[in-house]
Amino acid sequence: MANQLPPYKAEFLKTALEAGALKFGRFELKSKRISPYFFNAGEFYTSKSLRALQLAYANAIAEANSRGQLDFDVVFGPAYKGIPLATLAVLGLGQLDAKFDNKVYAFDRKEAKDHGEGGSFVGGPFENKKVVIVDDVVTAGTAKREAIDKIRSQGGVVTGIVVAVDRMEKLPSPDGDETKPMPTAIQALRKEYNIPIIPILTLDDIVEGVKGVVSDDSIKQIEEYRERYKPSE
Repeated sequence: MANQLPPYKAEFLKTALEAGALKFGRFELKSKRISPYFFNAGEFYTSKSLRALQLAYANAIAEANSRGQLDFDVVFGPAYKGIPLATLAVLGLGQLDAKFDNKVYAFDRKEAKDHGEGGSFVGGPFENKKVVIVDDVVTAGTAKREAIDKIRSQGGVVTGIVVAVDRMEKLPSPDGDETKPMPTAIQALRKEYNIPIIPILTLDDIVEGVKGVVSDDSIKQIEEYRERYKPSE
């Protein structure tokens, strides 16, 4: 399966299928669109699946760093799903290369702590630090904008975002007209903040990687969905 993908991406896709993180069927999204597939990183909770998750995020960040595309001091995971992702990514980076040994993780609290050490964040400081955000997907981009604002408020500089899956579908039109040309959420964020947004897997990767693994009907439905909601850029 997915022989054209780098080994860590192929293993990530394989594990996502085994863990039920990537499902095929009929799913209503926040946008009210009916999608033939759904990705939920919350289904990675066994030791085996977490190893694939760790490997995927660490390698994606390390590759972008080696290309000169992504410089960072802190890996930030927005609460709640981003918390284990940031933790795993930093652990994985240290295992890949000792040059990452001093990289740190951080996450935000949903509610500020008013006792003990207090505060709204846990982990490494942001002041004058370069920060990469890790999360599962970008839907409308609202949560990522909130994370960027929080990091900037603490003196950090967001240098990029790494997500598990790029659905490669356009944003809903404000007037509800799905025939209008629109960018994807990732394209919109890239343009707005001028930062790299790096997916581990794209919808194209998924379509090619699951051929022969899932039914031809499922593949056909995804391809039709991809064509219907393809972005304008």
